[in-house]
Amino acid sequence: MTTYMAKPGEIERKWYVVDAEDKTLGRLSTEIAKILRGKNKAIYTPHVDTGDFVVVVNAEKVKLTGNKWDQKKYYRHSNYPGGIKETTYSDLREKNPEFIIEKAVKGMLPHNILGRQMFKKLKVYAGANHPHQAQQPETLEL
Repeated sequence: MTTYMAKPGEIERKWYVVDAEDKTLGRLSTEIAKILRGKNKAIYTPHVDTGDFVVVVNAEKVKLTGNKWDQKKYYRHSNYPGGIKETTYSDLREKNPEFIIEKAVKGMLPHNILGRQMFKKLKVYAGANHPHQAQQPETLEL
């Protein structure tokens, strides 16, 4: 008996809508990453993108435990001496709330070409509306 390997042409992709309101960031991100990778399917193959599309709404209402809104920081560097910049979660929540979920999920996907391909199937929106009604997404309770 041979092991089944999924082929890219025979994968059925579904669309899911996840409401991030009052969900903890880490627990929400792990479940989204599993769906993007396809680990929730029986045909999961590590070297093939078998995952589904995920639309996340209400990204601005995601929760963090403890004092992370003020203590946890994002760092970026301009590659010039002294060019490090930091942003707290609370500042980022006001300016770009979608980035918080995108960054958390991206860190849980493979760091290669396949992971970048999986990440493109994630759509995050700050409010409750999204433009993907034509795909008839299913509501997913996490």
